[in-house]
Amino acid sequence: MSAQDDSALGGFWAQVLGWDVSSEGPGVTNLEPEGFVYPDPVAVCLDVVAVPEPKTVKNRVRIDLATTSVTHQTELAARLEDLGATPADLGQGDVPWTALADPEGNEFRVLEPREIYRDTGPMAAVTVDCVDPRAMARFWDEAMDWTLHEVTDDRAVLRSAKGVGPYLEFLRTPDAKTVKNRVHLDLRPYPGEDQAEEVDRLRALGAIAVDIGQGDVPWTVLADPEGNEFCVLTPA
Repeated sequence: MSAQDDSALGGFWAQVLGWDVSSEGPGVTNLEPEGFVYPDPVAVCLDVVAVPEPKTVKNRVRIDLATTSVTHQTELAARLEDLGATPADLGQGDVPWTALADPEGNEFRVLEPREIYRDTGPMAAVTVDCVDPRAMARFWDEAMDWTLHEVTDDRAVLRSAKGVGPYLEFLRTPDAKTVKNRVHLDLRPYPGEDQAEEVDRLRALGAIAVDIGQGDVPWTVLADPEGNEFCVLTPA
């Protein structure tokens, strides 16, 4: 997640999720559950990275938060507003979930209780707006070792093959991508795997190399077939 102030925004999300805060270096704030050991899929960890540019458009990649009851949903939304979140307009109309934005304007949703998210932890899903969920499902089902649970013209849903942690969901929208995403996925090869070989595999699936001004860095920046940037990190 890009931020103009990674420490402040990271602190906000740490309170939202109830996670621990650390830093791998200047301009990066890392969040993960207490006791988390990579590559346990029980959580999709969050890295908040300092960038100079402000947010200008609605994010295409967002976080959905899980709740256990309507009362929990109401109380959580109120607590997050006390922490600095503000109501957000996603064009949602009359819906059972609550749309908010974090202190830097990144939209997220506090969902009404749903049985599917009963065991995800605080983060129910990472959602991605897209034009063609079926095409996204074809790419990401091969890109990651997760399981494809659902695919329709309007929605594609994946989750860890171990059946734990949050979901990754691609939701159909008529809006085209126009700027670099401020929230993106990072993929990391497993220990013993080769980063360059993984990049080649992803490009064979349809990913393309992109330049977002990253310079000389140890990770490789690619984009999926709809232009959503993601990074391929070095193995742990």
